[in-house]
Amino acid sequence: MSGVVEPRVEVLLDPDRAGASLVDDVRRGLGGRPRRLPPKWLYDDEGSRLFDEITRLPEYYPTEAERAILAEHAADIAAACDASTLVELGSGTSDKTRTLLDAFRDPARPGGVLRRFVPVDVSDATLREAAVSLSRRYPGLAVEAVVGDFTLHLGQLPRGDRRLVAFLGSTIGNFYLEERAAFLGALADSLEPGEWLLLGTDLVKSADRLVAAYDDEGRLTERFIRNCLTVLNRELGADFDPGAFSYAPLWDARMQRVDMRLRAEEAQHVSVPGAGLELDLAAGEELHVEISTKFTRDGIRAELADAGFEVTDTWSDLAGDFALTLARRL
Repeated sequence: MSGVVEPRVEVLLDPDRAGASLVDDVRRGLGGRPRRLPPKWLYDDEGSRLFDEITRLPEYYPTEAERAILAEHAADIAAACDASTLVELGSGTSDKTRTLLDAFRDPARPGGVLRRFVPVDVSDATLREAAVSLSRRYPGLAVEAVVGDFTLHLGQLPRGDRRLVAFLGSTIGNFYLEERAAFLGALADSLEPGEWLLLGTDLVKSADRLVAAYDDEGRLTERFIRNCLTVLNRELGADFDPGAFSYAPLWDARMQRVDMRLRAEEAQHVSVPGAGLELDLAAGEELHVEISTKFTRDGIRAELADAGFEVTDTWSDLAGDFALTLARRL
């Protein structure tokens, strides 16, 4: 196809997924109390596939709410910032992002046509497939995909031109409060003054609706959360029995978040030889796998200000379920 630029793929992630990062996370998380596992280890190729299915469920409103905002306001976003490079953290298939790319590639855009797209994801297979598809869809666009962990590799992302970092899907809500502050601070440090952040956040709403979004009737979310045990068994030689755990989502009103946990149905001993761990789990003991924090607009503004960003625009869907916030690095 004329004008198509072949995508580049840079691998920053250690191809040995049982490397130091996973071992450290498992020792620190599962070796303490409460027992935790960072949600990034949910996203192997199978986990990425399952999550993509989840985003299409009627119960899981965030994806469609964010898609509606992009459909309505992508041109406004593209006109409001002067970026010529778009970086997407946790890009997956970049499905929603195509609406944003369409707006940034419009020849009538005041800031000119976007020249480069940098999708970043831990799933090598998903990223490579998306990179090829995007290169064909947008002739002339340089797609420089990065197989990496955005909690580790922010400082290694491509520089040059003015960048807009898109962090969509309310993935920021997967961080605990202290982790969130540290991440936003690290992101600000990785950007030059005047560069941009587009942040997607799920907004606070009724507890019943929130829990239903993470406990679907088809049990896809349960399979997704259980996948972390399969990852540990495969990568670290652990002997978790996924069937010995029940899925236990709950709403924490004080912290304004949904907690997704796995609960041991009976007392059990688990070996994790790759991390040098032996675990004795009591009946009813829980593994904290993922959280999804919900936000208010004032809260988003305050957290971004603390990290060194100034909010310039905020857009929401008609129902007020979700927000996209554009902020500039000070």
